[in-house]
Amino acid sequence: MTLEIRPIGNTYSDQVIDLILNIQQKEFNIPITIEDQPDLLKIESFYREGGGDFWGAFINDELVGTIALVKFDEKAAAIRKMFVKKEFRGKEHQIAQKLLEVLISYCRKTGINEIMLGTVSVLNAAMRFYERNQFQKIEKEKLPSKFPLMSADNVFYVLNLNPTS
Repeated sequence: MTLEIRPIGNTYSDQVIDLILNIQQKEFNIPITIEDQPDLLKIESFYREGGGDFWGAFINDELVGTIALVKFDEKAAAIRKMFVKKEFRGKEHQIAQKLLEVLISYCRKTGINEIMLGTVSVLNAAMRFYERNQFQKIEKEKLPSKFPLMSADNVFYVLNLNPTS
């Protein structure tokens, strides 16, 4: 079983939508639809053109995970669409960890030194994952005005890649 993580674009929209909506709606009962997430239909223009990107994790050519980065300021970006198929989660696969490492490496290379994200309080494992990776909780009121808020999100995190600055 070989894991490959690579940037993906619009040609993968259907697979991405299928993966993400299944997790959001069926697994966690989050009332969110594709209409609430039009970015998934235009991955390249929404993520790449502004300086971010969208990555897929593949095992034997099957999309099993995603992570995306929305750059919203010269040195700041938001993590979006961090999802891993249920049967591929956990320490033995470490797909989420590897996806996050690819994203952080991209941020370091492109001069982004602050990564933020919003999540939903029912996603306890996700919150523990971010905390294990040194993300700090931040109050919604302290988010920068340009931060791209998602309506469902109610817990927010920040990771400073240059803690000395």
